[in-house]
Amino acid sequence: MTTPTNTPAVKGPASYFPSIEKKYGRPIAEWKTLIRSSPLTKHTELVGWLKTEHGLGHGHANALVAHTRAEDTAT
Repeated sequence: MTTPTNTPAVKGPASYFPSIEKKYGRPIAEWKTLIRSSPLTKHTELVGWLKTEHGLGHGHANALVAHTRAEDTAT
């Protein structure tokens, strides 16, 4: 992947965000709100919920949950 020298390449879970928005038609902020409002608390439960209830693929669901939970524990 080539990026301009002044823009670092996005790595980790956030690297999935452009394709998640394009494929599922919702902004990342909306997915994060859904995750945070879910009564589920375990990573694997949230991933499974996103897959079954919202049709996300495993990698996309995992990236959203991982990034959201990392943000929540960092604050």
